[in-house]
Amino acid sequence: MLGWWECCGSCDDSLYEDFPVEKTRFSLPSPLPQWPQGQGFATGKICLGEIEVIKITKFSEICSCDPLRGKEKGVTFYRPVEIPDGYFCLGHYCQQNDVQLRGYVLVAKDISTTKHQGDQIQGSTSDSPALVKPLNYSLIWSDDSRNNGQGYIWLPNAPAGYKPMGFVVTIESDEPDLEEVRCVRVDLTESCEAGDVIFDINSLLSKDEFQIWNTRPSERGMFCKGVPVGTFFCSRNQSSKDELNIACLKNLDSSLHAMPNLDQVHALIKHYGPTVFFHPDEDYLPSSVSWFFENGALLYIEGRDKGLDIDSKGSNLPGGGWNDGKFWLDLPDDDKNSDNLKCGNIESAELYVHIKPASGGTFTDIAMWIFCPFNGPATLKAGILNYSFKRIGQHVGDWEHFTLRLSNFTGELWSAYFSEHSGGEWLDASELEFIEGNKPIVYSSKSGHASFPHPGCYIQGSTKLGIGVRNDCAKSKYFLDSSTKYQIIAAEYLGDGIFTEPHWLQYMREWGPTIVYNSLSELEKIIRHLPIFIRFSVENIIEIFPTELYGEEGPTGPKEKDNWVGDERC
Repeated sequence: MLGWWECCGSCDDSLYEDFPVEKTRFSLPSPLPQWPQGQGFATGKICLGEIEVIKITKFSEICSCDPLRGKEKGVTFYRPVEIPDGYFCLGHYCQQNDVQLRGYVLVAKDISTTKHQGDQIQGSTSDSPALVKPLNYSLIWSDDSRNNGQGYIWLPNAPAGYKPMGFVVTIESDEPDLEEVRCVRVDLTESCEAGDVIFDINSLLSKDEFQIWNTRPSERGMFCKGVPVGTFFCSRNQSSKDELNIACLKNLDSSLHAMPNLDQVHALIKHYGPTVFFHPDEDYLPSSVSWFFENGALLYIEGRDKGLDIDSKGSNLPGGGWNDGKFWLDLPDDDKNSDNLKCGNIESAELYVHIKPASGGTFTDIAMWIFCPFNGPATLKAGILNYSFKRIGQHVGDWEHFTLRLSNFTGELWSAYFSEHSGGEWLDASELEFIEGNKPIVYSSKSGHASFPHPGCYIQGSTKLGIGVRNDCAKSKYFLDSSTKYQIIAAEYLGDGIFTEPHWLQYMREWGPTIVYNSLSELEKIIRHLPIFIRFSVENIIEIFPTELYGEEGPTGPKEKDNWVGDERC
């Protein structure tokens, strides 16, 4: 049996009485400040062209669903409440039961007949209303396995030329009222896809299969227009990769008026700028890019044996183009200057900041990049054993970053992304550690400088087998306060002339040489020391370990990364 549903007692399905939910809701450690004056940032509402949206974070509980067996966590369904006059619900909200209430849904208002003067609306020529009631509803799921609690999930059936944005949940078998939600005209929508799984029950009986996902725009990045509504998607037998029968909104206001202006950007960084802690045993600290150039870094050109000095601004670096392998940076030839450069200079270090729109301009991403002249060798963990490599894992030039995502409705910190070598993860603000007010802590791992949200030892490899590269994180006297030590290097949405991007940002080649190691000899030594019950062949060890262990390759700079324009990689 799938599970059972329980009416939460606070809502009469026929009337949907709006009793706010009593479940504890997460809030940031400190109140939000009064942001500097601006156009549309943190005003509580955002114009998307023909519709205006408000973010609702107050809910009434409808019902909950818990599995009768297995480890799957239960979920609760919520209806948005305290919706202002003239705005309409687009769908209900769903969240797991083991976390603080945290989500939101957007409610929409048709302003097609009262467009603001000066708004730049693109892509819409229709005379039809932006929002309409559904024709009726289709029952997607029901569970009447217990007499004292039933749940029904309905999909609004939209008229031709319109799309539903989410589902409606009831505790009665009658179809919901047609006034409960609105559907949106197709040209004001973007396709969406299933994101993280919220609830997943697999069964040998197909009728008992049931999955719930949150949703996100299919195309994401600073030039994409898709706006997540905050609703969920559910299905009995659909893959998360299939096309969904609901949609996201689309921002047709090209002015992005809800994005922060320059004064607001500085205020946001001052208020939220994380403190980055480096490990107490870190040998390879960060520096500023100019310090790296001034203290001996060299530019090498294919076919030439001798490297060229680089001026402090990097103005003699080749700009633009692509990473064709014809240019690279390296350390000085003499050991003394080379060792000095490897150690970095934390006094000169600063965070390099890229400000960009996210989720169709309803969020702002503050991407903060850290430069370290050198990435140290890796340390292998195998059970209780640790083995420090001499060279494997090291490379010249190390660019790492983390990203803060802020709501443009209020300026609230919503989530943070931690870049961890070739991937990373998004964490909700409720999962972060804070040091002062609303400033999160970022931990930079020893030698490799990957970003993590909490202290500890993170394994890159096979956590199940307990074999992999250590990423050790801890507080120390070595830290950077990004709320004061930062330089904004790009904010394209503000237009030309606001920022002059540094010369070195246009350098699209590698910040270190490429060297391929013969790693087998070191790996064979490791295998001889492994406990017999986890001893593998060399071939299996190679498959487990990250690929960067087998060669030294300097990374390219921030602007060459896919996430400079696109969304973060997870």
